[in-house]
Formats: sequence, structure tokens, C-alpha cells
Amino acid sequence: MIEIKNLVKRYGNKVAVNGISFTVNKGEVLGFLGPNGAGKSTTMNIITGYLSSSSGSVVINGHDILEEPELAKKSIGYLPELPPLYLDMTVVEYLNFMCDIKGVPSKDRASHLAKIMALVKIVDVADRLIKNLSKGYKQRVGIAQAMVGNPEILILDEPTVGLDPNQIREIRKLIRLLAKNHTIIISSHILSEIQAVCDRVVIINKGKVAAIDTLDGISNKLKETSKLLVAFRGDSKAVSNTLRAIPGVKDSFIRESKNPEVGQVELTVVNNNDVRTSVFYTMSKLNCPIIEMRSLEASLEEVFLSITQEG
Repeated sequence: MIEIKNLVKRYGNKVAVNGISFTVNKGEVLGFLGPNGAGKSTTMNIITGYLSSSSGSVVINGHDILEEPELAKKSIGYLPELPPLYLDMTVVEYLNFMCDIKGVPSKDRASHLAKIMALVKIVDVADRLIKNLSKGYKQRVGIAQAMVGNPEILILDEPTVGLDPNQIREIRKLIRLLAKNHTIIISSHILSEIQAVCDRVVIINKGKVAAIDTLDGISNKLKETSKLLVAFRGDSKAVSNTLRAIPGVKDSFIRESKNPEVGQVELTVVNNNDVRTSVFYTMSKLNCPIIEMRSLEASLEEVFLSITQEG
């Protein structure tokens, strides 16, 4: 659906994007991540046709964004970080204006806008001035304008920025709903949002692709060690010292437990060894019943920091 090859963008002697390549598959929700100054916004502006690249190519649904811009852009609905709203228009006036810009036939507009407004849940504010809407509703109107013309691809830049937890939850539900019929790229600094809705992530750093995979795939490639949490009844110090001696266990330390009757020990396991069977038999010999045993997966935040932080 989207194919990006060796994308380069220079501003004089400064290289903002340096040879970025990745693809986005039809029906996929892709998270696009990077620290400030990594080239993320520049890349998204090139994908949407707001900027031209210095070299490389962006192909949208079979159309090169530079050679066939009109055909390529017909497939794209874009929500910038600051939604392009006209505050003195009502919601329905604004969406009709977007229909004019995108060439939606007059005979189809009423039903088309009715479906969009129902989907993003703005029917009840259709006749209100946009300047009088809450931040959450303004964001929904921004998503609605991106959907005008029924583009196959939606590109959402920071779709939940500035929203409260309830509004974030609603936008997350909306994105999941939109993902059933659209290919979506989401750029966000709220890593939990990416983790909640995306199939894959692309992480860029210093203008280059630093990682691209599913979150689990990136996490597994990065870690030479894994974590295993063991909760039990018994003496925490004795358990920690004994489990540390199991082959494949690099280290163990006692974690604070909210329940004084249940101890917790976190094991660091090298090379992703599966030590659960050994832990079970060892705990049995210690006469310490296991209450819980589970892997501690790296969060997206930990993965992001590992990739993008120097050193």
C-alpha cells in the first residue's frame, strides 16, 4: 500500500532524513516513532506530499507521490498534529468545505458525511461552531476531515495529544474501528497508545530507520537476557540465593511485595533460556509453594529508550 525507498531530505548541509526505507501493508496499523529531531515529521510530510524529498521515492497505492501527486493523494487522509480546522465554521459547514476541496460529488455528500459523523461520534455537535468544541471533539472533527473522500490510507500525527484519559480511550477505540477498513500510520509520543493499537512499529533515530518489526520481534532481538518473576510463600532471601544458582540464571533480586505473606523474586535469565522447570523443582525442594510465575516483557518505552539513547 505504501512503499518508501531510500528517502533523503536535505536542508542545505543538514540531512534531516537519511536513506529511510520501509513498507506499509494493506490493512495494517503502523506505529511511527522517533525522538524529537529524528526526522519523523519530515518523513510524514514527504509521505503526504507536503514536502518533496531530495532523493528516493514514495509510492502510494501504486502511484509515485512526485510523479502522480493527485492520484497518490486521493488515497491519503491526513490528520496533522494541529488539526486544520476553521474555528468560525460549524462542524457540518467545515466538512462540506472539505468535500469541496476533495471533489466529493454533491449527490453523495449527505450520506457520506452522515456515515463519517456517526462513525467518529460528532453527530450531536454537527451544528455547533468548531471554536466552541472541547479538545476531544476538535480532534474527532480532525479525524473526520481526514476521512472525507473515503481514502484507503489514514495518516494520524499525534492523534491523542492534549486529551484527557477518557478522551484518549475513546480515540483509541475509534482508531481500532477505523483499522477494519483502512491502512493507518500513527505517529505518537504516547508509547502506550502505539502499543495498544499497532501491528508493527518503525523507530527512526537521527534520520535513519533504527528498528522495524512487531513490538515482540524488536524486543526479542534486543534483549540478551529476559526476566522471570516468581511469587511464592517462604523465605525470600533463601529463595533468591538458591534460584541464582540455577544454570541459565544470571542474577536474582528480591522485589517488594504488597502482600507480606507472599515473597517475590525477579530472575535475570541469559540467552532466553527456559528455566521454569528448574525453578519449579528447586522451589519444591525448598518446600516453598509457587503462587505465580510469569515472564516480564520489555515495555515499548524500554525498547524505545534502548534503541534511541546514545550509549
